[in-house]
Amino acid sequence: MTILNSISNGFYDGGIMMWDLFLTLGNIVRFSRPVGKVTPEGHPGYGGHWPEYRPPQEGDSRSCCPGLNAMANHGIISRSGRGIKFTDVPEHIHGTFNFSPSFCYYVCHFAARTLNKSYGRDTFDLEEINLHNGIEHDASLTRLDTALQPNQAAPHSPYVEEFISFATGKDAAGNPLFTNNDLSRILGKRRAVSKATNKNYSLQFAHRLFSSANTSTVPTIFGRRADDLRVIFGEERLPEGWESRVRRPYGLTILTLNFTTLPVEFGIREADWADDAKRAADAAKQPAESA
Repeated sequence: MTILNSISNGFYDGGIMMWDLFLTLGNIVRFSRPVGKVTPEGHPGYGGHWPEYRPPQEGDSRSCCPGLNAMANHGIISRSGRGIKFTDVPEHIHGTFNFSPSFCYYVCHFAARTLNKSYGRDTFDLEEINLHNGIEHDASLTRLDTALQPNQAAPHSPYVEEFISFATGKDAAGNPLFTNNDLSRILGKRRAVSKATNKNYSLQFAHRLFSSANTSTVPTIFGRRADDLRVIFGEERLPEGWESRVRRPYGLTILTLNFTTLPVEFGIREADWADDAKRAADAAKQPAESA
């Protein structure tokens, strides 16, 4: 059965990548969506009017993913974060963030496989996404490593603020923007510090690419805008009036995202942060020594 599943998954993934290629080509020849009309009519958030934001309550389930948490906080998916059908999620990710349908179906199928569940029949709670080295990984932009903080439901505020401080670009009005180099620098620091402070640190090549792909939503979906990201990553809330900065008619495809992911990943220089990593390691030892 395992061999049959592997063959089936291989055919599915191949089909998704072919579909993704066609959507990428379609984005080239078709007009972009008008500003203010990126979120589809009839979907929550159309015209920039998002459903009421409610922070998670006791007993609610949340994940390591700010985007999924924000959708739950706005009631776009289950506010409790529990009993979510895998089959319901792709449409909501596409409508909220304008990822391509190929991207949305692929990541949701991947999540179901990782959790050893059926995409077509099963449901999940958001906290299940926190499976370490499944989807969640060390050296996150917004979370402490699982070994240091097992509860991955909420962002680590100092990390969010440090991340925002790395934005060196400016728009015409002087608002802070992230450059690709800024993203490589913060990922380099995260990895160096995590490696120095977490004795269980692990980040295999696949998760390195996954980390850089997640970070590459900053210059694509989020338009590099630091002020928006402080809210979306820090509060896990969609600002009133916000819409995806990807205006292509079929959304951000896997292929297009990789054109940002690879330069961000290969621009990372962990060695540049050796001094910071040493200071963080020394600081982590002090409480243990005093105890």
